[in-house]
Amino acid sequence: MPKVAAPMDVKLMNATTTVLFLGALVLGLVALVQWAAHQPVFAIRGISVVGDVVHNNDVTLRANLGGKIKGTFFTVDLNATKAAFEAVPWVRKAVVRREFPNRLRVVLQEQQAAAYWGDDSESRLVNTFGEVFEANVGEVDHDQMPRLNGPQEQAGQILGMYQTLAPVLAPLDMTLEQLTLTKRGGWRMQTDAGGEVELGRGTAEEITQRLQRFIGTVGQVTQVYGRTVDAVEQADLRYPEGYALRLRGVTTLAAPPPVPKTKTTGH
Repeated sequence: MPKVAAPMDVKLMNATTTVLFLGALVLGLVALVQWAAHQPVFAIRGISVVGDVVHNNDVTLRANLGGKIKGTFFTVDLNATKAAFEAVPWVRKAVVRREFPNRLRVVLQEQQAAAYWGDDSESRLVNTFGEVFEANVGEVDHDQMPRLNGPQEQAGQILGMYQTLAPVLAPLDMTLEQLTLTKRGGWRMQTDAGGEVELGRGTAEEITQRLQRFIGTVGQVTQVYGRTVDAVEQADLRYPEGYALRLRGVTTLAAPPPVPKTKTTGH
């Protein structure tokens, strides 16, 4: 017998029924998943913290994170959890992952302090990436760590200049204690002997050459006045052919080698 096609209205009714069934099934599954996701069995039971952590421990992390991590294994907001960890002092970066069925795994990267930032009253530091961050400076145990100053957005450049200039002072057995980038773009440094040196503006190469010229001749100048380089109180290297030098008790103007030219005014 030949097959008789179902009327159009019957086909439409069957299709509608199928769609409604599938829709109800999907909604049911969604509701089931949502119900299961909120069940106590999936509540966060523990957080594993790994990484080279020096300034934080279980106590400090709990104190800073209390109540900030909400939800179950399925509903916890990983981005919000990441932000909560990164708001903890000394934490630079956090990576958060789920560990089935009810745990989180957090990999922490702590800040590595490279320098103090700002004046003595501030509680800010610069990390090895040239980023300024807030921290308890009393936890820093680097006695030889320098102090940097300047526009915060240029902290990386200032740290880089420090790393370039610090070794240049080695022949004088001095330490670069403080480096400042002024608002006009000039560089100023202070040594551990208390001497302040105006380096002027320019590229890292230009500033380095200027400082090397000074280091190569300043010893000759100080000897003329019976003093050592530790007696340098102020030096201005912004002159094209020499530098102005103030020793304790003497002011002199010196030119680069082979023979420094001096002009002395007694105090």
